[in-house]
Amino acid sequence: MAYNPLEELQLDELRRRTSMKWRAYPADVLPLWVAEMDVNLAPSVAEAIHRAIDAGDTGYPHGKGYATAVSEFAAQRWQWDGLSVGRTRVVPDVMLGIVETLRLVTDRGDTVIVNSPVYAPFYAFVAHDGRVVVEAPLGADGRIDIEVLTTVFVRARKSAGVAGKVAYLLCNPHNPTGAVHTAEELGAVAELARRFGVRVVSDEIHAPLVLAGARFTPYLSVPGAENAFALTSASKAWNLAGIKAALAIAGPEAAADLHRMPEEVGHGASHLGLIAHTAAFSAGGDWLDALLQGLAGNRALLGELVTEHLPGVRLLRPQGTYLAWLDCRALGVDEEHSDGLKVVADLAGPARWFRDHARVALSSGHVFGSGGTGHVRLNFATSQAILTEAVSRMGRALNR
Repeated sequence: MAYNPLEELQLDELRRRTSMKWRAYPADVLPLWVAEMDVNLAPSVAEAIHRAIDAGDTGYPHGKGYATAVSEFAAQRWQWDGLSVGRTRVVPDVMLGIVETLRLVTDRGDTVIVNSPVYAPFYAFVAHDGRVVVEAPLGADGRIDIEVLTTVFVRARKSAGVAGKVAYLLCNPHNPTGAVHTAEELGAVAELARRFGVRVVSDEIHAPLVLAGARFTPYLSVPGAENAFALTSASKAWNLAGIKAALAIAGPEAAADLHRMPEEVGHGASHLGLIAHTAAFSAGGDWLDALLQGLAGNRALLGELVTEHLPGVRLLRPQGTYLAWLDCRALGVDEEHSDGLKVVADLAGPARWFRDHARVALSSGHVFGSGGTGHVRLNFATSQAILTEAVSRMGRALNR
């Protein structure tokens, strides 16, 4: 049988973990919510960290090894040779890097456009930094709607005036719908952004997690995107959320802007973080390939389980990430929740109902902005036994 990182750990081993996923809820709840995977570290990453610890190599980060590893990974995996190490900056993590990048091209009070439903911290981080979040909702298929995006760009540009600044925070691949944007879709985005003077910042943290049937296109590889930025890290694909380090990348026309990012921003990434993320991109490819096969199997299994146990729920089949978007509106569960900015752990509607009645923790759709109400996001990066038990519990609870 082929090696599958998702099948190495048993439930009792996972319950000994002290991270958010396994400690936020009581022990009788199966957690399929926050974006942590139920895997051991890739051996190449674990070995790199152990070497550093054994050598006492725990000082300040230095050098361009991380950027070089990402550049070589991009050339090999995506046939993209345009990632210049000289147009990169280390940042603490992707979300803080997004904030710092948006500061380069917008001011307080300026508009930042997002495609809702979208990763909840987009709202909180951008709003807390004094920018105004404006939504351009996705289509019913969970993909970018170019007509809607055009309308929002027009309104934002008109509101900002000739001298005003507008940015578009792209999620590529998209969280929570799992859409992997095509080169054609991204080309249309780049054309619009050029036409209306909108600066694009692309969150590409899930880029290595594209499953069979889709192909990832780096936004900066698209003609017209030369004045844009991208942010990435090994955090999601190699399960390194607790060992922080990320990379901001500028297109050729945005290099001068990136150069204005304060040097101290890079001090937030740890030396161990850079070591771990560099090892992931440079030597973790075989492990990633095994993970992707396991995730593809889990995606197929999830479809079967939803059909069998949750016939009233519509699953939007993800092309990438390990996150599935489930439309539970037909279940008729009340959707009462507080107003204002939401955090990932907020619960309402079907997510709260499944926690209370099925003892399964999911991410609540309402935290992802407009279009999220009545939905849940399910993390299927776990063993098939846990995934099967969780969805079976949900079905049994609905049938009581």
